[in-house]
Amino acid sequence: MSTIQIFDPALCCSSGVCGTDVDQALVHFSAGIGWAMQNGAQVERFNLAQQPLAFAENTVVKGFLQRSGAEALPLILIDGEIALAGRYPLRAELARWAGLVAPEAEAEAKPAGGCCGGSRCC
Repeated sequence: MSTIQIFDPALCCSSGVCGTDVDQALVHFSAGIGWAMQNGAQVERFNLAQQPLAFAENTVVKGFLQRSGAEALPLILIDGEIALAGRYPLRAELARWAGLVAPEAEAEAKPAGGCCGGSRCC
């Protein structure tokens, strides 16, 4: 099974799901991480504010930060290679990377209707 490493931007707490104005993307992502770990996924998560050495000691992450800056986080590594940057992965992506089957009843946030957001395509 692959190891998923998440390098978060500076967050107020380890999950980022705290305070009065909680980012809903982080809420969904945290739930997805919990689901993946409960199903056997190997996940490591690092917060820039709380674990800066993890960022400095990883050559892939350090190079990414030198090129793109901390504003390009989060950075997701799969077995030490960059898989995604700039947004948190969906549960289906976590499942694929971990070799798990995502529950079909899980509804990821998708726009309703066609490609233009309506009932038909443009």
